[in-house]
Amino acid sequence: MQAAVLEKVGKLSVKEVEIPKCPSDGILMKIEACAICATDVKVYRYGHKLIKPPRITGHELSGTIIETGGEVKGYRKGDRVTVAPAVPCGECFYCRRGIQAMCADLTAIGYHYDGGFAGYMVVPSRAVRNDCVNVLPDNVSFEEAALTEPLAAVLNCQEISGVGLGNTVVIIGAGPLGCLHAWIGRARGAAKIIMTELSPKRLELSKIAEADIYIDASREDPVKRVLQETGGRGADVVITACSSGKAQEQALEMVCACGKINFFGSLPKGKSVINFDSNLVHYKQCCVLGSHGSAPRENKLSLELISKGLVKIQNLITHRLPLAELLNGITIMEEGKGLKIIISPVK
Repeated sequence: MQAAVLEKVGKLSVKEVEIPKCPSDGILMKIEACAICATDVKVYRYGHKLIKPPRITGHELSGTIIETGGEVKGYRKGDRVTVAPAVPCGECFYCRRGIQAMCADLTAIGYHYDGGFAGYMVVPSRAVRNDCVNVLPDNVSFEEAALTEPLAAVLNCQEISGVGLGNTVVIIGAGPLGCLHAWIGRARGAAKIIMTELSPKRLELSKIAEADIYIDASREDPVKRVLQETGGRGADVVITACSSGKAQEQALEMVCACGKINFFGSLPKGKSVINFDSNLVHYKQCCVLGSHGSAPRENKLSLELISKGLVKIQNLITHRLPLAELLNGITIMEEGKGLKIIISPVK
């Protein structure tokens, strides 16, 4: 089979490798679709502390079960599935309290295990045991199913942030995750959704999210505009869906009294310290939260929302490329010329 192998930082080779064998307690699946994530770009450019090359990357994936190990129950050959890539242990302090996204011994597909930029992939025993494998409803395509993981991360964020009825929600960053935040915010009852973005091109692409207000932060002060749009009060919830320290600083100024801020987008290594005016938090009595990743239950819920048509996730897909053009896809992602890019492995 063909696979994209991260040989070292900055070197990703698409080459022939052997099809992995199905373990007795795991699943062998044929990959049908695997989306490029912003994290895949970071891994290629800068590496990752959890990845020891060589490693097949790719974690937003879906496919068809080819074989199940003799010890596996509940799945069968031919099942169309997606896999939650963050695999909890199920036994630690956090897992036992239902906070699996914070598992103390979290492992991940594409990091600790070979991932989906390949013709075939093994689903490890731990993922099977901890309910990471979800059978697709008949009306959900492989491409849509591959995007359940980023949607699950958005669900985790908005649940923590308490987005609710009548809220004004500001989303800083109009990429694919920003669009998902807009859709989920609307589904949770937000009355006004404001999206702000530095790139005019990306802001235009994000019009599919149907936010109420779009702010081109390259042309006007987003803080001033948000305050204008809220009668000087500020937003109930501000979500930074981008890797920008400045955006996090602006969020502190945009939020209303007793509002909530979620630092959803992580900052680059070595640039994670911001100018945090703690008096803004003190006098506004607002909360600053963070969130990352998701639990298996949120991946399952994502699939249900897509199946019921509550999230038009297919609209996020701007490019479809064969595995041989993965590096081209990474460039498109880096340059902000598209939203979600689907890679189809060679069968």
